[in-house]
Amino acid sequence: MLYSRISGTGSYLPVTVLTNAELAARVETTDDWIVSRTGIRERRIAAPDELTSDLALKASQAALDAAGLTPADIDLIIVATTTPDVVFPSTACILQKKLGAHGSAAFDVQAVCAGFAYALSTADHFIRGGGAKHALVVGAEVFSRILNWEDRTTCVLFGDGAGAVVLSASEEPGILATKLKADGRYCDILTTAGSIANGKITGTPYLFMDGQAVFKFAVKALAELAEETLRDAGLTKADLNWLVPHQANIRIIESTAKHLGLSMDRVVVTVDRHGNTSAASIPLALDEAARAGKFKKGELLMLEGIGGGFAWGSALLRW
Repeated sequence: MLYSRISGTGSYLPVTVLTNAELAARVETTDDWIVSRTGIRERRIAAPDELTSDLALKASQAALDAAGLTPADIDLIIVATTTPDVVFPSTACILQKKLGAHGSAAFDVQAVCAGFAYALSTADHFIRGGGAKHALVVGAEVFSRILNWEDRTTCVLFGDGAGAVVLSASEEPGILATKLKADGRYCDILTTAGSIANGKITGTPYLFMDGQAVFKFAVKALAELAEETLRDAGLTKADLNWLVPHQANIRIIESTAKHLGLSMDRVVVTVDRHGNTSAASIPLALDEAARAGKFKKGELLMLEGIGGGFAWGSALLRW
């Protein structure tokens, strides 16, 4: 039986650090207010000349190096992003050009903060079906460019960054189960509703979020999703070793961990230093923990994320 396994991870964070104290000088907020409600202390902001594809390129190169592969070995590129370089072509095609890899399938996935889970599941199905041998799966965002820096309810939450994994065909089990869900009835509680029409922006180009509604929905949906994913793989909460969650809010992360019976020392947390990097948050956290040697071979990891759409997804895998 053919499986897909993570053969390499990589990540990249922009150089500029924006702290809560610096934000407090720009909008009516405080470090205590932000930390107590979100767990965020700082976030990274892309340089004016840094594009999503630039961040994706550096994360991809690190993942390829870790996998011991070259761009020529990759036969599928999927980029999860909500902040593409341009309307089209896809950021995946631009990334392919920058990598110097030509001819493989390349496309974007747009599921906001659940984007990496969607992209990883898609690549897993490609590999299991024999459609690819080595897939490059990337989550990359420059969310700072769709934030209203006068809105303290949203601008304090997000940051920029990129994470990547190389997924390779293997006879050894890696990804055991993935599960994707969406419910468009909740599309209005987290949205950037602007669009381009006749050379002008129609609607608002800034992110809007109903924080309480998002929190309430996310806590319930992620708990149920984790249980369903374990059940699909014939496993239980007791089998789980690690949770690698979307880094949106420490309270959501703590709630999910508690539901799974995991202590917080078995949860990868980067939200304090990265903020919410949307589709990049799971692969960023995964790479940081992997390079720190936290995961042991054979351990069971749950990856899950939720975001606008509403869309949410998970991946259960053996390290």
